[in-house]
Amino acid sequence: MPVSADPAQAQAQAQEEAPQPAVLHRTTPDGVSWITLNRPEAMNAVTWEQRERIIALLADASADPAVRAVVLTATGRGFCVGADLRGAPAQARERVPGDVARTIRLGAQRLIAAVLDCEKPVIAAVNGTAAGIGAHLAFACDLVLAADTATFIEVFVRRGLVPDGGGAYLLPRLVGPQRAKELMFFGNALTAADAERMGLVNRAVPEAELAGLAAAWAGRLACGPTRAIALTKQLVNDSLTADRATAFAAEAAAQEINMTTRDANEGVASFVERRTPEYRGY
Repeated sequence: MPVSADPAQAQAQAQEEAPQPAVLHRTTPDGVSWITLNRPEAMNAVTWEQRERIIALLADASADPAVRAVVLTATGRGFCVGADLRGAPAQARERVPGDVARTIRLGAQRLIAAVLDCEKPVIAAVNGTAAGIGAHLAFACDLVLAADTATFIEVFVRRGLVPDGGGAYLLPRLVGPQRAKELMFFGNALTAADAERMGLVNRAVPEAELAGLAAAWAGRLACGPTRAIALTKQLVNDSLTADRATAFAAEAAAQEINMTTRDANEGVASFVERRTPEYRGY
């Protein structure tokens, strides 16, 4: 390919030809962290490096007061079609009992836990096929938006495998045990519309509207009382496994913590003063 004599054009050409990161990341001025899987040629089958990068970015979002919401999405036709085992580090020795369980704990389960434990609300914008760990990555998010062309597949049974990445934990809590078993026993592709009807997806929208809706929802969250939302997320996630006494105690503790925040006091003051609150995220 000929090189342009124009330095600016040559620089732009070089940037276009340079390999793109496998995970794109940007934070918008309103405090939304966009994490984008970027291996469209592989339908965003997630590699070891991508997984570690996503986990790190979610941890950064939790710790950064300037980040108030997260959007997780992807490029191309696939949101994530599962794990790309070819990208895993080479095994130094023959596998022994305990290795597989350890790999799952430190790999797929850490990824899903990073989403569930993120202190900021996480929106999945599912642009295409979400299969295996990719489906669980979406279902772990706090809100799920999907293009109407997207599909969700519990692909494990097709490979003779047991679901990993928290699937048997997440699905029964979202759709009940009978529906979860149907999805996992048969491995049929679930359309975005059916996923919405079952409660796995908040909204299924035309593909052209997906990014705009994700930005709008994330923008609303980014303007909200961030610590109150974080505490609410924790209460809801924990309520599914807690007894009533534990849940009520956690609620009281969350209220105690939240009432020390500037945003809680601002919310009450704005109500009394009949004005729109201005939340700052702390």
